[in-house]
Amino acid sequence: LCVRSLTANSQKHHVTSQKQTFNSHSRQNSLVCNTQILNMCCWKGVFGCPLIIDVSSLPLSVEEPMSLGAEDDREERPALVPSLFPLIPPTLYFSTASEKVELLPAEQRRLLKWKMSTVTPNVVKHTIARSHFKVTKKSHDWLGCWGHHMKSPGFKAIGEHQKLNHFPGTFQIGRKDRLWRNLSKMQARFGKQEFSFFPRTFVLPQDIKLLRKAWEDSGSRQKWIIKPPASARGIGIQVIHKWSQMPRKRPLLVQKYLHKPYLISGNKFDLRIYVYVTSYDPLRIYIFSDGLVRFASCKYSSSMKTLGNKFMHLTNYSVNKKNSEYQTNSDDKACQGHKWALKALWQYLGARGVNTTLIWEKIKDIVIKTIIASEPYVNSLLKMNLKTPYSCHELFGFDIMLDEKLKPWILEVNISPSLHSNTALDVSIKGQMIRDLLNLAGFRIPQKEDVIAPCSSASSSTSSLCGGNRERTKPDLSADEKVKRAFYLTQRYADQDFLSTVLDVLTPEDVRLLAESEDELTRLGQFERIFPSPSSSRYLRFFECSRYLNILLDQWEQKHWNNRTKGISLLTSLCQKGVHLGTSDPAHMVRNCGKRTSVYPKKFKFV
Repeated sequence: LCVRSLTANSQKHHVTSQKQTFNSHSRQNSLVCNTQILNMCCWKGVFGCPLIIDVSSLPLSVEEPMSLGAEDDREERPALVPSLFPLIPPTLYFSTASEKVELLPAEQRRLLKWKMSTVTPNVVKHTIARSHFKVTKKSHDWLGCWGHHMKSPGFKAIGEHQKLNHFPGTFQIGRKDRLWRNLSKMQARFGKQEFSFFPRTFVLPQDIKLLRKAWEDSGSRQKWIIKPPASARGIGIQVIHKWSQMPRKRPLLVQKYLHKPYLISGNKFDLRIYVYVTSYDPLRIYIFSDGLVRFASCKYSSSMKTLGNKFMHLTNYSVNKKNSEYQTNSDDKACQGHKWALKALWQYLGARGVNTTLIWEKIKDIVIKTIIASEPYVNSLLKMNLKTPYSCHELFGFDIMLDEKLKPWILEVNISPSLHSNTALDVSIKGQMIRDLLNLAGFRIPQKEDVIAPCSSASSSTSSLCGGNRERTKPDLSADEKVKRAFYLTQRYADQDFLSTVLDVLTPEDVRLLAESEDELTRLGQFERIFPSPSSSRYLRFFECSRYLNILLDQWEQKHWNNRTKGISLLTSLCQKGVHLGTSDPAHMVRNCGKRTSVYPKKFKFV
């Protein structure tokens, strides 16, 4: 187990705007192995308070691999990723450990500030350090922060140049009780055929009578799993089969236990799937191609006598690592130990004749429908609390279990999935995933005037990331654009022929969002966009209310998915004219498009 010591010469590859104290070994340009571990380091917290980390008292974290003497030999990559389109600013590049990022000019480099949180994982720290970010204690000048979720009003303090790794309202799927309430509502509205991927669930104390009836109807052999609604890491979870075992007087989630899981070598397992959302309006969902397979560390038995054995019935790493029989695995290609890479599982199952592509497609279906279940809440809070949609993005950890028939079931959604990297396997998967995520996020260098002046008044909320609120400066839509959006959202029976006309006249905001969407596709890394996609039209009916931008992107995908070059060429010509910046060109105004405006009813008056 090796940890790369920080050196004076590595300042450009590590966050160093705050003074850090290390032992004498930290000043050597060498790898410190096993016993030669840094005993202490000091990071400044989000609110400027020193956070002292005693490394010897924490689980050891594996540094991203870098061979001796490799620093000068690494390939240098440009610091900025240009847009596909003219007159659109570039985004910052985040590298792997095998690359180094060029230095920007000093004036731009001074703007690369990151707000550290007590929960910022090392894998994020290493990645931003390679792009020459420095830590800041100030509330107004940071560009990025990987921190805690916070209450919705706290998002009002985020500046337009800043990006936080959460959306307001995602607890609607991140809390176990809210997740099941929202999925149950979707099931009631659209039927079990579409929403049959979660076990029957009851939220106590509200559902106690319904649970009692279901319990009696199921018979004495039925197993149930009980979970606190807002816990993590397996805390408070039990499997029971007697009513007398049910805890009283506290909120609980009670589910039918999936008692016939798919087993490998006799062990139960679940999948950690990484899902990334860059935007909720329009909704853009990405799924990482790799993930983790977490095994229970005791062979599975359906006997009632074993229900108290958490090492058999729970798959959480934080539970099973305490078992003396837990076996680690550092090889992302090996099918050994109690943690595998997701790609290793697909290879294992594929070699046994399993159609893994079908399982993966079913998992994508679960992900899209679950994110859509949170969509009305998140978008409502975004409109109330954010100056610009740029300021939010979020990584979700979906926990999926396969039953004996290889049907995937959702167990829970984590809105702050663990990114601790305790083995080379963790580093391999999570390091690549975070690097790709930050590139996909599209961090931009702000204008200097956006960050030099602190906010005028201090915030009273300790969870706020900025010391005050500014008025929303995002420009309003033009009257012309409002008319177009209203028209497409008020058609009760819109068929494909009608919806395809949304691309006939592209307004400035249409062009800007389509260009942003195409640019994201050039920064995918190992992510795959699953919504919108060429086949995602069928999901539009699951939205509580239609959204114009979802219709726009859906139609764009249908028209250009098999020939993106044509679509990119069109957007390039429009951006070259500056259409996305606003225009009075009649060709991009609905009211001036001749016969094409004949589809618009007279009730919409053009101003």
